Amino acid sequence: MSERERFDRLRLIRSPRIGPVSYRQLLARFGTAGEALRAIPDLAQRGGGRASVAEAGAVEREIAATRALGARYLLMGDADYPALLDQMEGAPPALIMRGDGALAARPCVAMVGARNASAAACRFARTLAQDLGQRGAVVVSGLARGIDTEAHRGSIASGTIGVIACGIDIVFPPENRDLQGQVAEDGLLVTEHPPGVQPLARHFPARNRIIAGLALGTVVVEAAPKSGSLITARLAAEAGREVMAVPGSPIDPRAQGCNQLIREGATLVQNGADVMEAIGGFDPRMVRQGSFEFLGEPVSSDVADQDRVAVIGLLGPAAVAVDEVIRLSGLSPAVVQTVLLELELAGGLERHAGGRVARS
Repeated sequence: MSERERFDRLRLIRSPRIGPVSYRQLLARFGTAGEALRAIPDLAQRGGGRASVAEAGAVEREIAATRALGARYLLMGDADYPALLDQMEGAPPALIMRGDGALAARPCVAMVGARNASAAACRFARTLAQDLGQRGAVVVSGLARGIDTEAHRGSIASGTIGVIACGIDIVFPPENRDLQGQVAEDGLLVTEHPPGVQPLARHFPARNRIIAGLALGTVVVEAAPKSGSLITARLAAEAGREVMAVPGSPIDPRAQGCNQLIREGATLVQNGADVMEAIGGFDPRMVRQGSFEFLGEPVSSDVADQDRVAVIGLLGPAAVAVDEVIRLSGLSPAVVQTVLLELELAGGLERHAGGRVARS
Protein backbone atom coordinates (compact mmCIF):
# COMPACT_ATOMS: atom_id res chain seq x y z
CA MET A 1 0.00 0.00 0.00
CA SER A 2 1.48 3.34 -1.03
CA GLU A 3 1.90 6.20 1.44
CA ARG A 4 -0.64 8.20 -0.59
CA GLU A 5 -3.21 5.42 -0.26
CA ARG A 6 -2.51 5.05 3.46
CA PHE A 7 -3.06 8.76 3.94
CA ASP A 8 -6.27 8.72 1.91
CA ARG A 9 -7.62 5.72 3.82
CA LEU A 10 -7.07 7.48 7.11
CA ARG A 11 -8.68 10.59 5.69
CA LEU A 12 -11.64 8.46 4.55
CA ILE A 13 -12.35 6.95 7.97
CA ARG A 14 -11.95 10.37 9.63
CA SER A 15 -14.56 11.89 7.32
CA PRO A 16 -17.98 12.71 8.81
CA ARG A 17 -20.59 9.91 8.61
CA ILE A 18 -18.06 7.33 7.45
CA GLY A 19 -18.15 4.24 9.62
CA PRO A 20 -16.53 0.83 9.26
CA VAL A 21 -19.34 -0.52 7.05
CA SER A 22 -19.47 2.43 4.66
CA TYR A 23 -15.66 2.49 4.60
CA ARG A 24 -15.53 -1.09 3.30
CA GLN A 25 -18.33 -0.47 0.84
CA LEU A 26 -16.66 2.59 -0.62
CA LEU A 27 -13.33 0.81 -1.08
CA ALA A 28 -15.05 -2.20 -2.60
CA ARG A 29 -16.82 0.01 -5.12
CA PHE A 30 -14.12 2.54 -6.01
CA GLY A 31 -10.94 0.55 -5.47
CA THR A 32 -8.93 3.34 -3.87
CA ALA A 33 -9.60 5.71 -0.99
CA GLY A 34 -8.80 8.69 -3.23
CA GLU A 35 -11.58 7.79 -5.66
CA ALA A 36 -13.95 7.18 -2.77
CA LEU A 37 -13.22 10.60 -1.28
CA ARG A 38 -14.00 12.27 -4.58
CA ALA A 39 -17.29 10.36 -4.88
CA ILE A 40 -18.69 11.12 -1.41
CA PRO A 41 -20.36 14.51 -2.17
CA ASP A 42 -22.21 13.09 -5.19
CA LEU A 43 -23.36 9.99 -3.29
CA ALA A 44 -24.65 12.12 -0.41
CA GLN A 45 -26.54 14.35 -2.86
CA ARG A 46 -28.31 11.28 -4.25
CA GLY A 47 -29.29 10.43 -0.69
CA GLY A 48 -30.92 13.82 -0.26
CA GLY A 49 -28.21 15.59 1.72
CA ARG A 50 -24.70 16.99 1.68
CA ALA A 51 -21.42 15.57 2.89
CA SER A 52 -17.85 16.70 3.27
CA VAL A 53 -14.59 14.83 3.68
CA ALA A 54 -11.92 15.24 6.32
CA GLU A 55 -9.49 18.07 5.64
CA ALA A 56 -6.06 16.88 4.59
CA GLY A 57 -4.44 19.32 7.01
CA ALA A 58 -6.35 17.90 9.98
CA VAL A 59 -5.23 14.38 9.09
CA GLU A 60 -1.63 15.54 8.72
CA ARG A 61 -1.77 17.09 12.19
CA GLU A 62 -3.22 13.88 13.63
CA ILE A 63 -0.43 11.82 12.09
CA ALA A 64 2.21 14.17 13.48
CA ALA A 65 0.65 14.04 16.95
CA THR A 66 0.46 10.24 16.86
CA ARG A 67 4.11 9.91 15.87
CA ALA A 68 5.15 12.41 18.56
CA LEU A 69 3.53 10.14 21.14
CA GLY A 70 5.61 7.18 19.97
CA ALA A 71 2.56 5.46 18.46
CA ARG A 72 1.92 4.11 14.97
CA TYR A 73 -1.00 3.24 12.70
CA LEU A 74 -2.17 -0.19 11.68
CA LEU A 75 -4.66 -0.09 8.81
CA MET A 76 -7.08 -2.74 7.67
CA GLY A 77 -5.35 -4.35 4.71
CA ASP A 78 -1.89 -4.23 6.31
CA ALA A 79 -0.27 -7.66 6.47
CA ASP A 80 -0.07 -7.53 10.27
CA TYR A 81 -3.63 -6.32 10.87
CA PRO A 82 -5.03 -8.92 13.35
CA ALA A 83 -6.75 -11.60 11.30
CA LEU A 84 -9.36 -12.40 13.96
CA LEU A 85 -10.31 -8.75 14.40
CA ASP A 86 -10.64 -8.36 10.64
CA GLN A 87 -13.58 -10.78 10.77
CA MET A 88 -15.64 -8.75 13.25
CA GLU A 89 -18.67 -6.87 12.03
CA GLY A 90 -17.60 -3.23 11.99
CA ALA A 91 -13.91 -3.94 12.56
CA PRO A 92 -12.00 -0.65 12.90
CA PRO A 93 -10.35 0.40 9.61
CA ALA A 94 -7.54 2.16 11.49
CA LEU A 95 -5.89 1.31 14.79
CA ILE A 96 -3.35 3.37 16.72
CA MET A 97 -0.89 1.30 18.74
CA ARG A 98 1.97 1.64 21.19
CA GLY A 99 4.08 -1.32 22.19
CA ASP A 100 4.73 -4.80 20.85
CA GLY A 101 2.42 -5.35 17.89
CA ALA A 102 3.50 -8.99 17.61
CA LEU A 103 1.40 -9.78 20.69
CA ALA A 104 -1.79 -9.47 18.62
CA ALA A 105 -0.63 -12.33 16.41
CA ARG A 106 -0.31 -14.75 19.33
CA PRO A 107 -3.26 -16.73 20.77
CA CYS A 108 -5.28 -14.18 22.74
CA VAL A 109 -7.89 -14.54 25.47
CA ALA A 110 -10.09 -11.63 26.51
CA MET A 111 -10.82 -11.16 30.20
CA VAL A 112 -13.56 -8.78 31.33
CA GLY A 113 -15.66 -8.19 34.41
CA ALA A 114 -17.10 -5.81 36.95
CA ARG A 115 -15.52 -2.47 37.74
CA ASN A 116 -16.70 -2.76 41.35
CA ALA A 117 -15.49 -6.34 41.59
CA SER A 118 -15.11 -8.16 44.88
CA ALA A 119 -11.66 -8.69 46.37
CA ALA A 120 -11.96 -12.43 45.75
CA ALA A 121 -12.82 -11.92 42.08
CA CYS A 122 -9.92 -9.48 41.62
CA ARG A 123 -7.51 -11.99 43.12
CA PHE A 124 -8.91 -14.76 40.94
CA ALA A 125 -8.64 -12.63 37.78
CA ARG A 126 -5.02 -11.80 38.50
CA THR A 127 -4.18 -15.46 39.17
CA LEU A 128 -6.06 -16.65 36.08
CA ALA A 129 -4.21 -14.11 33.92
CA GLN A 130 -0.88 -15.36 35.27
CA ASP A 131 -1.92 -18.94 34.58
CA LEU A 132 -2.94 -18.11 31.00
CA GLY A 133 0.33 -16.30 30.40
CA GLN A 134 2.31 -19.32 31.57
CA ARG A 135 0.34 -21.40 29.07
CA GLY A 136 1.33 -19.12 26.19
CA ALA A 137 -1.79 -16.95 25.89
CA VAL A 138 -1.89 -13.16 25.64
CA VAL A 139 -4.55 -11.55 27.83
CA VAL A 140 -6.69 -8.78 26.30
CA SER A 141 -8.73 -6.41 28.43
CA GLY A 142 -9.97 -2.83 28.61
CA LEU A 143 -7.84 -1.15 31.33
CA ALA A 144 -10.97 -0.38 33.36
CA ARG A 145 -11.20 -0.55 37.12
CA GLY A 146 -11.68 -3.91 38.81
CA ILE A 147 -11.33 -7.11 36.79
CA ASP A 148 -9.65 -5.44 33.79
CA THR A 149 -6.97 -3.92 35.99
CA GLU A 150 -6.15 -7.22 37.68
CA ALA A 151 -6.14 -9.09 34.35
CA HIS A 152 -3.47 -6.73 33.04
CA ARG A 153 -1.45 -6.88 36.25
CA GLY A 154 -1.46 -10.65 36.15
CA SER A 155 -0.34 -10.86 32.53
CA ILE A 156 1.98 -7.87 32.11
CA ALA A 157 5.06 -10.10 32.40
CA SER A 158 3.86 -12.69 29.87
CA GLY A 159 1.97 -10.54 27.37
CA THR A 160 -1.03 -8.25 27.68
CA ILE A 161 -3.05 -6.00 25.34
CA GLY A 162 -4.99 -3.02 26.65
CA VAL A 163 -7.77 -1.59 24.47
CA ILE A 164 -8.90 1.90 25.42
CA ALA A 165 -11.94 3.99 24.51
CA CYS A 166 -10.07 7.27 24.05
CA GLY A 167 -6.99 8.76 22.43
CA ILE A 168 -3.64 7.03 22.96
CA ASP A 169 -2.55 10.05 25.02
CA ILE A 170 -5.52 9.97 27.40
CA VAL A 171 -5.51 7.97 30.65
CA PHE A 172 -8.80 6.56 31.94
CA PRO A 173 -9.44 5.86 34.73
CA PRO A 174 -6.84 8.29 36.12
CA GLU A 175 -5.65 5.86 38.80
CA ASN A 176 -4.43 3.50 36.08
CA ARG A 177 -1.89 5.98 34.72
CA ASP A 178 1.11 3.88 35.74
CA LEU A 179 -0.52 0.64 34.57
CA GLN A 180 -1.45 2.09 31.17
CA GLY A 181 2.09 3.33 30.74
CA GLN A 182 3.45 -0.09 31.63
CA VAL A 183 1.10 -1.79 29.15
CA ALA A 184 2.32 0.58 26.42
CA GLU A 185 5.95 -0.17 27.28
CA ASP A 186 5.89 -3.90 28.02
CA GLY A 187 2.68 -4.99 26.28
CA LEU A 188 0.48 -3.41 23.62
CA LEU A 189 -1.86 -0.42 23.94
CA VAL A 190 -4.55 -0.13 21.25
CA THR A 191 -7.22 2.41 20.30
CA GLU A 192 -9.20 3.38 17.23
CA HIS A 193 -9.46 7.04 18.28
CA PRO A 194 -7.14 9.93 17.34
CA PRO A 195 -5.03 11.60 20.03
CA GLY A 196 -7.00 13.91 22.28
CA VAL A 197 -10.33 12.06 22.08
CA GLN A 198 -11.93 11.76 25.51
CA PRO A 199 -13.53 8.52 26.82
CA LEU A 200 -17.19 9.22 26.04
CA ALA A 201 -19.90 6.72 27.03
CA ARG A 202 -20.65 5.76 23.42
CA HIS A 203 -17.02 4.77 22.85
CA PHE A 204 -17.06 1.87 25.32
CA PRO A 205 -19.35 -0.56 23.45
CA ALA A 206 -17.22 0.07 20.35
CA ARG A 207 -14.09 -0.58 22.43
CA ASN A 208 -15.62 -3.87 23.56
CA ARG A 209 -15.91 -5.18 19.99
CA ILE A 210 -12.14 -4.76 19.60
CA ILE A 211 -11.50 -6.67 22.83
CA ALA A 212 -13.75 -9.52 21.69
CA GLY A 213 -12.42 -9.36 18.14
CA LEU A 214 -8.76 -9.80 19.05
CA ALA A 215 -9.38 -12.95 21.07
CA LEU A 216 -10.17 -16.60 20.44
CA GLY A 217 -12.51 -16.45 23.40
CA THR A 218 -13.77 -14.17 26.16
CA VAL A 219 -13.78 -14.97 29.88
CA VAL A 220 -16.21 -13.09 32.12
CA VAL A 221 -15.00 -13.23 35.71
CA GLU A 222 -17.65 -11.23 37.56
CA ALA A 223 -20.45 -9.17 36.03
CA ALA A 224 -23.89 -7.87 36.85
CA PRO A 225 -26.78 -8.34 34.41
CA LYS A 226 -26.86 -5.75 31.60
CA SER A 227 -23.21 -4.82 32.17
CA GLY A 228 -20.66 -3.88 29.56
CA SER A 229 -18.92 -7.20 30.16
CA LEU A 230 -21.98 -9.04 28.89
CA ILE A 231 -21.92 -6.85 25.78
CA THR A 232 -18.38 -8.07 25.14
CA ALA A 233 -19.50 -11.67 25.66
CA ARG A 234 -22.41 -11.20 23.25
CA LEU A 235 -20.11 -9.72 20.60
CA ALA A 236 -17.74 -12.66 21.02
CA ALA A 237 -20.60 -15.14 20.63
CA GLU A 238 -21.91 -13.36 17.51
CA ALA A 239 -18.42 -13.65 16.00
CA GLY A 240 -18.31 -17.38 16.64
CA ARG A 241 -15.77 -17.12 19.45
CA GLU A 242 -15.82 -19.08 22.69
CA VAL A 243 -17.66 -17.47 25.63
CA MET A 244 -16.56 -18.57 29.10
CA ALA A 245 -17.69 -17.55 32.56
CA VAL A 246 -16.52 -18.03 36.12
CA PRO A 247 -19.41 -19.07 38.39
CA GLY A 248 -20.17 -17.05 41.49
CA SER A 249 -22.39 -16.98 44.52
CA PRO A 250 -26.11 -16.74 43.66
CA ILE A 251 -26.58 -14.18 46.44
CA ASP A 252 -23.97 -11.78 45.01
CA PRO A 253 -25.49 -9.47 42.33
CA ARG A 254 -22.06 -9.11 40.77
CA ALA A 255 -22.08 -12.82 39.90
CA GLN A 256 -25.54 -12.93 38.36
CA GLY A 257 -24.29 -12.03 34.89
CA CYS A 258 -21.76 -14.89 34.87
CA ASN A 259 -24.26 -17.40 36.21
CA GLN A 260 -26.74 -16.25 33.57
CA LEU A 261 -24.16 -16.77 30.81
CA ILE A 262 -23.52 -20.31 32.04
CA ARG A 263 -27.25 -21.05 32.05
CA GLU A 264 -27.39 -19.82 28.45
CA GLY A 265 -24.58 -22.11 27.32
CA ALA A 266 -21.30 -20.36 28.14
CA THR A 267 -18.46 -22.67 29.16
CA LEU A 268 -17.87 -22.83 32.91
CA VAL A 269 -14.16 -22.27 33.63
CA GLN A 270 -12.24 -22.40 36.91
CA ASN A 271 -8.59 -22.16 35.83
CA GLY A 272 -6.27 -21.58 32.90
CA ALA A 273 -6.41 -25.22 31.78
CA ASP A 274 -10.19 -24.94 31.37
CA VAL A 275 -9.80 -21.81 29.26
CA MET A 276 -7.10 -23.25 27.01
CA GLU A 277 -9.17 -26.42 26.51
CA ALA A 278 -12.20 -24.33 25.53
CA ILE A 279 -10.36 -22.29 22.89
CA GLY A 280 -8.38 -25.26 21.63
CA GLY A 281 -11.15 -26.25 19.25
CA PHE A 282 -10.99 -23.02 17.25
CA ASP A 283 -10.05 -23.75 13.64
CA PRO A 284 -7.67 -21.05 12.30
CA ARG A 285 -8.58 -22.06 8.75
CA MET A 286 -11.90 -20.27 9.31
CA VAL A 287 -10.07 -16.95 9.39
CA ARG A 288 -9.86 -14.82 6.26
CA GLN A 289 -8.01 -11.55 6.15
CA GLY A 290 -7.51 -8.44 4.10
CA SER A 291 -10.73 -8.46 2.07
CA PHE A 292 -12.43 -5.15 1.34
CA GLU A 293 -15.40 -6.80 -0.25
CA PHE A 294 -18.47 -5.90 1.73
CA LEU A 295 -19.88 -8.90 3.60
CA GLY A 296 -22.59 -9.81 1.12
CA GLU A 297 -22.66 -7.77 -2.07
CA PRO A 298 -20.61 -4.71 -3.06
CA VAL A 299 -22.56 -1.53 -3.72
CA SER A 300 -23.87 -0.82 -7.19
CA SER A 301 -22.68 1.82 -9.65
CA ASP A 302 -26.17 3.16 -10.26
CA VAL A 303 -29.69 2.96 -8.84
CA ALA A 304 -33.00 3.75 -10.54
CA ASP A 305 -35.12 6.41 -8.82
CA GLN A 306 -38.04 4.03 -8.26
CA ASP A 307 -35.73 1.52 -6.58
CA ARG A 308 -34.37 4.21 -4.29
CA VAL A 309 -37.91 5.22 -3.31
CA ALA A 310 -38.84 1.58 -2.65
CA VAL A 311 -35.94 1.03 -0.27
CA ILE A 312 -36.45 4.30 1.60
CA GLY A 313 -40.13 3.48 2.01
CA LEU A 314 -39.24 0.35 3.96
CA LEU A 315 -37.16 2.23 6.51
CA GLY A 316 -38.35 3.91 9.67
CA PRO A 317 -37.15 4.91 13.15
CA ALA A 318 -37.17 1.26 14.33
CA ALA A 319 -34.04 -0.67 13.38
CA VAL A 320 -34.56 -3.44 10.83
CA ALA A 321 -32.16 -6.05 9.44
CA VAL A 322 -30.66 -5.20 6.05
CA ASP A 323 -31.50 -8.73 4.89
CA GLU A 324 -35.15 -8.02 5.63
CA VAL A 325 -35.05 -4.83 3.56
CA ILE A 326 -33.54 -6.79 0.68
CA ARG A 327 -36.22 -9.49 0.94
CA LEU A 328 -39.16 -7.09 1.14
CA SER A 329 -37.90 -4.81 -1.64
CA GLY A 330 -37.25 -7.64 -4.07
CA LEU A 331 -34.15 -5.76 -5.20
CA SER A 332 -30.60 -7.02 -5.46
CA PRO A 333 -28.38 -6.70 -2.36
CA ALA A 334 -26.07 -4.38 -4.33
CA VAL A 335 -28.89 -1.91 -5.07
CA VAL A 336 -30.16 -1.91 -1.48
CA GLN A 337 -26.66 -1.44 -0.08
CA THR A 338 -26.12 1.49 -2.43
CA VAL A 339 -29.28 3.27 -1.27
CA LEU A 340 -28.34 2.70 2.37
CA LEU A 341 -24.85 4.07 1.73
CA GLU A 342 -26.26 7.18 0.04
CA LEU A 343 -28.63 7.76 2.96
CA GLU A 344 -25.86 7.28 5.51
CA LEU A 345 -23.58 9.78 3.80
CA ALA A 346 -26.48 12.23 3.64
CA GLY A 347 -27.07 11.89 7.38
CA GLY A 348 -30.38 10.05 6.99
CA LEU A 349 -29.41 6.58 8.22
CA GLU A 350 -28.13 5.05 11.44
CA ARG A 351 -26.44 1.65 11.59
CA HIS A 352 -27.03 -0.61 14.57
CA ALA A 353 -25.40 -3.80 15.78
CA GLY A 354 -26.33 -7.04 14.09
CA GLY A 355 -26.53 -5.60 10.58
CA ARG A 356 -29.62 -3.47 11.33
CA VAL A 357 -30.42 0.02 10.07
CA ALA A 358 -32.92 2.80 10.83
CA ARG A 359 -33.77 6.24 9.52
CA SER A 360 -32.17 9.04 11.49
